[in-house]
Amino acid sequence: MSTLEERFAAHFGRPPAVLAEAPGRLEILGNHTDYNQGFVLSCAVSCRTRAVLAPAAGKICRLKDFRDGSEKTFSLDDIAAPLHRDWSNYIRGVIFELRKRNVRVGGFDAAILSDVPLSAGMSSSAALETAFCFAFKETFEINLAPEEWARVGQGVENNYLGLHTGLLDQFSSIFGREHALILSDFRTVEVLKTVPLPDDCLIVVVNSMKKHNLVDSEYNVRREDCESAAAKLAKIYPGVRTLRDVSVKQLEDARAALEEREFRRAAHVVGEDDRVLRGCELLCAGDAAGFGRLLWESHESSRVNFENSTAELDILVELSKTIPGGLGARLSGGGFGGISIHLVKRGSADAYAKTIRKAYRERCGVDAEIICCEAGAGASVRKIG
Repeated sequence: MSTLEERFAAHFGRPPAVLAEAPGRLEILGNHTDYNQGFVLSCAVSCRTRAVLAPAAGKICRLKDFRDGSEKTFSLDDIAAPLHRDWSNYIRGVIFELRKRNVRVGGFDAAILSDVPLSAGMSSSAALETAFCFAFKETFEINLAPEEWARVGQGVENNYLGLHTGLLDQFSSIFGREHALILSDFRTVEVLKTVPLPDDCLIVVVNSMKKHNLVDSEYNVRREDCESAAAKLAKIYPGVRTLRDVSVKQLEDARAALEEREFRRAAHVVGEDDRVLRGCELLCAGDAAGFGRLLWESHESSRVNFENSTAELDILVELSKTIPGGLGARLSGGGFGGISIHLVKRGSADAYAKTIRKAYRERCGVDAEIICCEAGAGASVRKIG
């Protein structure tokens, strides 16, 4: 951390005033359930985006990314619309969303350093948004509840960038707990409880190296399919607001009322909500193997019903079933590329990583990026000096 502070001072000629950090996240179980007001098991990870910031007179904001060396400068008078493929949009968007809440941010200098993989499904965007939310909160004395800060980050994605994401990414980044998963209810928008990960297990993240970009993917189409299915089911079952309100049996009984594609999309989401709740029971009972089987079941539903997997992700999940120490695996995040997560016995993690990297290279000709993850703490901020 002192390195980032020193780099800031060397670049801007003065020390930073605050240091904020926010983790990436892993969706462990509950794929595409957040915007259907369902349940998700997720965790923050030890990979984090760190931001240091100092306020500046006037309306000019200067940004430096020490990961790739890029620099951005913009005026607070010129943030009404996002720029084309510009990472400063995530910071500009936070300021834009705060203005909607009658909160003003002044000029500033800021620098970032991150080890959250980009375009991989670990939500580097939410980590960046959340880090700046917390930096602005401390610097400009902004008093918002944690849930509202999550909505600010979501607003950047939904309103500023036009991506119809839910609250999962920001929620996980803000509310993460060390050594535990968090169970979130996205109807009441709250963390219901923490669920301990078995001490003898790790989450091994295997990046397929096929980048996904949700803005350019079919993510929005999937969401529209879910909403269409829910609207049709509401005509049959009074009280249905979203797919969260539909049981597996109800969905099967109403299959004829839906187009085949709508049924399969709904089957994935309804099944995921069920798997999340069963998964919590299994983890609380210490049944890591049973929980791992739910991960495999979830991936098969993604592959067949939601069609948000890829050939590369399917290969990684197939391989997980053949390697000692592997308990379960699935794609994580929006899909359409990115990462798979693997529940692995801690003592087997290194050998597992080497074996799956070698096998994936032989199958796909690509060296997969692999990260052994512990569940980490949520976002934080402190004054410097």
